[in-house]
Amino acid sequence: MKNSPAMRIAQRLFEESGLASSHEPIDVMLVSALLERHYHVGGRLDRLATEKDDTFRLRTDSNDYLVKVSHPDEAEMTVALQTAVMRFLQGAAPELPVQRVKPTVGGDDRVAIETNDGRTRVLRVFDFVEGPVLARTNPTVEQLAQVGEMLGRVDVALKAFEHPADRRGLVWDLRHFHQLTGLVEHTPNTEHRQLAQEVFRLFDRAVVPRLNDLETQVIHGDYSPYNVVVDPHSDDFVTGVIDFGDTMRSAVIFDPAVSLANLLGRAPDHPWRDACAFVAGYERARPIEDWELPLLPIAALARLTLRALITSWRAERVPERRDYLLGHAKDDWINVGRAMAVPLGDVIAHLREGRHDLA
Repeated sequence: MKNSPAMRIAQRLFEESGLASSHEPIDVMLVSALLERHYHVGGRLDRLATEKDDTFRLRTDSNDYLVKVSHPDEAEMTVALQTAVMRFLQGAAPELPVQRVKPTVGGDDRVAIETNDGRTRVLRVFDFVEGPVLARTNPTVEQLAQVGEMLGRVDVALKAFEHPADRRGLVWDLRHFHQLTGLVEHTPNTEHRQLAQEVFRLFDRAVVPRLNDLETQVIHGDYSPYNVVVDPHSDDFVTGVIDFGDTMRSAVIFDPAVSLANLLGRAPDHPWRDACAFVAGYERARPIEDWELPLLPIAALARLTLRALITSWRAERVPERRDYLLGHAKDDWINVGRAMAVPLGDVIAHLREGRHDLA
């Protein structure tokens, strides 16, 4: 990375997020042995593609589980935060379909693995939530509203949650977006750079002056279509909320912004349609302040731009994750362009109208 002040900030955030380097994949035989010893479970382990950690689906004769081994650079306290959030929701809001943590036979939430270089990785086991993720379905407007309402319920339930590590530094946290302009210089396409620069200008003008005014709490942080399990044939459309790996304390409005970023451009002729349906559902559970609402679409554009910038940078430096990264972000610049073609005032008006259409 170039040694500019902006890139030094980005480097620090990448390191704190466990995204600055690659690592040797953990040996599947070691994982199998640890599962037998500490959980008394065994079966077939299938490796799954993820952003940074080692993740497996464990198939046993009776149940399936999700097994995660943290990245060597991820702090143990950060992993503990992720587990604590899930445990808290299980107790405070048991009706929410949040993925459950499976304890070891000794009652622990984790197994520590000491690596040869002196670092510690953390193995955890979760119930496997069956069903398609939202990204693999074609939801109706009302189903999208249900997805939004579920996040609103999660945010309401998390309002009282605190943890010593919840102020972690995370490159995905939009509180830092305006400090990451240095990533633009690593984007080779001129048109993409221009789009990114315009989003940074919007964010600097509208969001940055209000950052300290925004309500903050611990949020999910990555409520994307890949982290919502659904049943298209059920009245209870959302059947699972998974992957709390990006949990942090940040502005609450940035939580739905993540979801909106993933919904932009799904309908090319109406790039904000699905996002507006999501927000209408979210506000059923957690109304957004009138003065905050105009900031939401800008935050969504910032999140989508950030993913496009980070993806191009990481795909070069972490080749073993390249296919996963590019697969999740292949249309990001197209969708940024489509979304920005709609006047911001029109988007805000549609968001306000949605409050009444799906009330």
